[in-house]
Amino acid sequence: MDVSDVEGAVLHTSEGDIELDLHPEDAPVTVANFVGLSEDEFYDGLIFHRVIDDFMVQGGDPEGTGRGGPGYTFDDEVEADHSFDQPGVLAMANSGRTPEGDGTNGSQFFLTVTETTHLDGQHTIFGHVADDDSQEVLDTIAQVETDSQDRPVSDVTLESVTIERA
Repeated sequence: MDVSDVEGAVLHTSEGDIELDLHPEDAPVTVANFVGLSEDEFYDGLIFHRVIDDFMVQGGDPEGTGRGGPGYTFDDEVEADHSFDQPGVLAMANSGRTPEGDGTNGSQFFLTVTETTHLDGQHTIFGHVADDDSQEVLDTIAQVETDSQDRPVSDVTLESVTIERA
């Protein structure tokens, strides 16, 4: 899938919209995966299943358990000059690298709400929150009440995703 014309995306959540700048030039496989899943409505209606205040918000799991995915995996696209040095970083969630060096990316992604440089080099960064209003929505989600497993007590839903092209 050609993603050279992809500029961004809008996550339409139950708490408001989060506008994202995507980086297809740095993570073309990851952006193509996200765009494809979004345009196939894979993410529509899924919950943010893991929310940790002052850290991150995670979604993209069709099971809502943290173990689900699209039925395939792909390798990381970790760039040395990309860092979790600010809030609002969009990255792929993974379960670590296999002994063979294969990546475990699928459909799950997360957005940071603070600097998390300890994650540098471990996850594919493929976008950023585009503006302050969107960061406010993300911060609101990050502060919802959660249970002992970091799952929101009341569902926070990713209603749909709009892909923005040039």
